[in-house]
Amino acid sequence: MPSQIESVLWDDWHAVAEFDRVRRDGHLHTILFNLPVALKHDPATDRLSARCDAKPVPNVTVKYGFVWVCLGSPARPVADFAEAHDEDRLTASAGSVRVAVSGLRAVENFLDLGHLCFVHTGYLGEEPYTEIKPYTVESLPEGGIIATGCRIYQPLASPIAKEGFEVSYVYKAVRPYIVALYKANPVEQHRNDMIALFLQPVSEESCVAHILTSYLKHDIDAGDIRRYQQFIFGQDRPILENQRPKRLPLDPRSEISVRADGSSTAYRRWLSQAGVRFGAIPVS
Repeated sequence: MPSQIESVLWDDWHAVAEFDRVRRDGHLHTILFNLPVALKHDPATDRLSARCDAKPVPNVTVKYGFVWVCLGSPARPVADFAEAHDEDRLTASAGSVRVAVSGLRAVENFLDLGHLCFVHTGYLGEEPYTEIKPYTVESLPEGGIIATGCRIYQPLASPIAKEGFEVSYVYKAVRPYIVALYKANPVEQHRNDMIALFLQPVSEESCVAHILTSYLKHDIDAGDIRRYQQFIFGQDRPILENQRPKRLPLDPRSEISVRADGSSTAYRRWLSQAGVRFGAIPVS
């Protein structure tokens, strides 16, 4: 294990590619923790293999349409999302996007309710609905955080939304580089659609955001979802890439926070307690 990479990350699973792309091209080269990773698919046997720094990677699998690798010894399975197994949902990849910022920064941005009405105006928020009402943040028993009671008015909350409504949100950061959002479906507002981000830490200051969506099947197709999520993430990308520093400071005193930043503060605290350093600026 490289000395600069902590076990909590090295011995975990990370999404590194859309499986359909690897299967189509037969191979794919990418980077994880500054190390070259080569994926290969044999169409004759449907076998997938991986090498890191020219050495075989024994831990490689496919889940949710993405290729996952663990460069160390897996301490636990790939993160599980029960919604992805529901038959009345359309679960699909919404693409992979390279971003010149720490993956931890990308997770924090995903958790940020405050930016929605300013960055995603006309879609995930709009004036004068700028106030973020109090919500609850708790620790998850298995590690991570959950934010509940989040509500915000959204004009077009999803590709099938016809009108705006106050959308309920639940956020879960379940691994340092994995975060999920559960938001009320426009048709069945008592049930949630799910969007998850699997951040591949390419380096300490760059990542690939692999996007998984699991929407209830209401006149929607994978192409609509992919275009919508790519558009939304495209609005976030320049904001993320202009953040300084590019790594995420874990000291809560290093950046100004407000009441709406409760999930961000809890996320940083959890990362610090878990000993995460790659992509972060630890508390000195």
